[in-house]
This record gives sequence, C-alpha cells and structure tokens, in this order.
Amino acid sequence: MVETRPAGRATNAGPGRLLIAVYLLFAIAATSRAGLQIATKFDEAPVAYLLSGVAALIYIVAAVGLARAGHTGRRVALACCSVELVGVVVVGILSLVDKELFPDETVWSQFGSGYGYIPLVLPVLGLIWLWRTRRSPA
Repeated sequence: MVETRPAGRATNAGPGRLLIAVYLLFAIAATSRAGLQIATKFDEAPVAYLLSGVAALIYIVAAVGLARAGHTGRRVALACCSVELVGVVVVGILSLVDKELFPDETVWSQFGSGYGYIPLVLPVLGLIWLWRTRRSPA
C-alpha cells in the first residue's frame, strides 16, 4: 500500500493573499522609488539606490513565488524571504553604525523605518506563513 503525505495549504490562499498584496505594494513602491532615484540622482548615493532596486526585485520575486504556490514557488519565496530578512537586518545595522555608507535612505535603512518597519516585519510574516503552510510530516 502506498502512503501519501497530506499536501500543505496553498501559499496563495487565505491570509496568503494579503501577504502577496503587501509584497506587490512594496514591489511597486520600491521599484518606483529606486527607478526615479537611479534615473535622476544616481551619483549622489549609488549604493543606497541600487540596494533599493535589489529590494524591489526581491519583493517582486517573493510575490510571484507566493502566488504560484507549489514546490518551486515555495522554494523561491523561502529564498526571497530569507535574503530579504538578512538584507534588512544587515542594512539596518550598517545604516545606523555608518551613516556615510548610505547618504540617502534605502528601503531597508534603519530597518525600514521610512516604511513603518514593514520591511523588517514582512519577511518574518512570509517565513511564518511558509512554515504554517508546509507539508505535514508523514
């Protein structure tokens, strides 16, 4: 007799839809901000503006991963949420310790204070959601 594992809940259902919506909102906000800053004043703070662009890309890919659900979508979302959490913590610490490193704010500066600390909370919520919707052990 073949045993089957119960499938985990879909990442794009229930509260996952709200999480995807917030990721998409942040993707739009970060992309718009980084695009404008890179286009108009890149020479003033290239590291900060490129980091905002990286954050925007991570938000987009995380949203797609969560929305696609499935095994690959989950892995993509897990990677994005993990990188995002490390990024916001590292950039948050560096932006407080060495203000000259970031002459202008990034999405992740001071742990996302310019965005109400949502950039710090969002990957934690994403990781919790991925954990809660994982497959049950056999």
